[in-house]
This record gives sequence, structure tokens and C-alpha cells, in this order.
Amino acid sequence: MKYQQVDELKDLIGEEVELKGWVYNTRSSGKISFLLFRDGSGIVQAVLYHPNHNEEIIKRFDELTQETSLILWGKVREDKRAPSGVELDIIDFKIISPSVDYPISPKEHGVDFLQSNRHLWLRSKKQAAIMRVRSDVVFYSREFFNNRKFLCIDAPIFTPSACEGTTTLFEVNYFDEKKVYLSQSGQLYMEAAALAYGKVYCFGPAFRAEKSKTRRHLTEFWQIEPEVAFFDINDDMELAEDLVIYLVEKILERRQEDLKILERDIKPLENVKKPFYRISYEEAIKILNRKGIDIKFGEDFGAPDEAALSSEFDRPVFVHRYPAEIKAFYMKRDKDRPDLALGFDMLAGEGYGETIGGGQREDDYETLLKRIEEHKLPIDNFKWYLDLRKYGSVPHAGFGLGIERFVQWVTRTQHIREVIPFARTLDRTEP
Repeated sequence: MKYQQVDELKDLIGEEVELKGWVYNTRSSGKISFLLFRDGSGIVQAVLYHPNHNEEIIKRFDELTQETSLILWGKVREDKRAPSGVELDIIDFKIISPSVDYPISPKEHGVDFLQSNRHLWLRSKKQAAIMRVRSDVVFYSREFFNNRKFLCIDAPIFTPSACEGTTTLFEVNYFDEKKVYLSQSGQLYMEAAALAYGKVYCFGPAFRAEKSKTRRHLTEFWQIEPEVAFFDINDDMELAEDLVIYLVEKILERRQEDLKILERDIKPLENVKKPFYRISYEEAIKILNRKGIDIKFGEDFGAPDEAALSSEFDRPVFVHRYPAEIKAFYMKRDKDRPDLALGFDMLAGEGYGETIGGGQREDDYETLLKRIEEHKLPIDNFKWYLDLRKYGSVPHAGFGLGIERFVQWVTRTQHIREVIPFARTLDRTEP
């Protein structure tokens, strides 16, 4: 009998199969016992009809506990009422290892308890659905860029200096009492790679020492960051738009069952089509003021402001040309409005905020040198970065898509800590 996975059973109706996995739940009703069986690819209901079996197997079934591991043999039967369209008639099973007093029962548990038991919480139906969506977001992000002939370049985790501001750096002791920092972004290194290879991207972790406890902040998160030579801000927004549309289409195509498990209304996702809205920062300020939010030109948007803005639109919206004073040193200024930076944020729909941030980079040597000095950054640490403007500089642009924020929006998950396998927050570094 060939070993199969739960997600393959719909194509094996009438066949006898072998499954390996765990007990999700059991119940009995009269002469029938039901086993919800999971193996990581999905959950299937297996049925033990008592008159067809001897007392020994019925007794063994009654001893099954939540998360006991086992090998299960059965015959696949079509059942259109079942979520997967099939059920399994049990032939026999073998316990591999029992599970005693599993701590996460079907009852409600507090968030702190679940986070402390995250290594086990990952086994639950909704968490598994979120992780499958996340896995697809990563896979199809890479596929999108690979299909467009982008080169994947790995950025270092240890860096000598800040990328997104010195106040959110994690300092690390290096050799010979030298100090280095955990990377906030691979962007600066992608700029070097873009001027070598034209179209590049990196995918990896980033670290921000922000003392924030909002439902949208992590101290360790994952980003995919493309960078393209000869791109301006408009090219950059178009690339970001194409990526988001591609990812949403793939999730809708492949993860319908998972979205149902998450009770996700897919109509807003089906509306993620070209063109996304594009508004300037100044237009965004006017919208917020009209909604009764007291925010002035020059102030950055907080999470409530982003939520209020994105709720105005039926699909994602780009907010571009922010005041240069609130953007990073490397942002190029608008030639017609030097007080504005050629940067943008993409706000996801349905009240979700920033999911992508990017823009055009300063490509002039003297101007960039001035910006570094204005931000009081150590020139020595940026000599290599300045070199990029000395030897064949060109206009270039890029962005970063936060995997967790994107998955949080697509799955409509309330808190970002549920869309990363093991969350690192201000007050949690375990498990």
C-alpha cells in the first residue's frame, strides 16, 4: 500500500492508502467512531464503523488522545459534505507515540498561553492555514522575480552601519571588541548588486529595535527587496503593483480551502486589480483632515492614519512624495519640489496599512555625501556606498515587501505575531 498525503486523497477515491500523521481530535456516536487526522498537508475525517471491526481495534481507538502520532490505513471514499470532498474508512492503524495531557485543548486559551506554547500552537487548523499561505507568498515572490530574470543576491545580516535610522539598531559584539549591527534591510547591498547586474532581489530577515507593541510590529521580520537600475519612482510603483497582483492571484488560485478555514472574505482580494490608486502625501493629509484626523504636513503617518487612509479605497493605494525630512537619507528629492522625497508606501486595502515601502535612490555623489553628513552618519562606513555614485552611477529604485504584513492582510489576521512561525517582539524571545 503506497504512502500518501491528505491533500492527495481527492484523486484516490476507491483506493486503499497509508497515511502518517497525528490525531487532531476524536469522537464517538453509537457504533461509529470518528477520527480527525492531520499530516501537515491537511485534515481528513476517518471513520471506524464498529460492526466491521473486532473489539481489539475499537479498544485501541478509544485510547487515542489528541496529537498521538500514528500510521493509518484506510479506503478513500467520496463525501461531498466533507471540506476536502473525501472521507477515509479505517482499515487499521498503528500508534507510533502516544500524547499525554496535550496542553492546547479545543477550549479557548489566552494569547500569552498560546504564544508560550507556539511550538504546539502551530499544529492548529487556523495556524496551519496561515503558514501554508505564507509559504506560497514566499515561493511565488521568488517565482515572480525569477520569471522576470531578476538575480537573487543574498545580503549580509551583520552590517557596520544603519540603513533605516540609528535609533532602531540591534548592536552585536563582534571580534576584537568591534561593534556591528543586525541588518535593518538588505537595500544598500542590493543597490550595489543592481549596478552590477541590473535587476536583483534579496529575501531574508531584518531586525528593528523599535519599542513598539502594536499588532503590526515585530523585532525580527522577513522582507523581499528588489532593486533595479535605470528605474524611477513610477517604474518602481508599477513593479510593486504587478508583484502584489501576482501574489494575490496565486493565493486565490491555490489556497481557497485555507482562506475558508480562516473565514476570509475573498471579495476584497478578488478586487486587487490594476490600477492601484496613487495619491500624494499632501492629498493623503487632506483626506485625513476631512475625516477629522488632526495631522499636519511634515508629520509621519501612524498605524491608525494608514488604516483610515486605506479604508477609503477598494484596493491598495500608493502614497508618494513624502516630506524629505521624515524619509531616509538615501531618498532622492523631487526636482520640482526639493522638500519632497521620491519615496512611496503601498497601503493594503480594508484598513490595513503599509505593506510595501520604497522609492528612488539618490544617485549623485555630492548630494548623497551631503545627506550622510546632515544625518550625522559615519562617513567611513558609507565609503563603499558612495563609490556606487562615483563609478557609472545611474538612476535606480527599489522597495521592500514585508512578508508578515502582506500575509496579515491577505489572511485578515488580527495580530502580526500569528503570521510568523516564531514571533520576536518587544517582550518575547521564546520559544
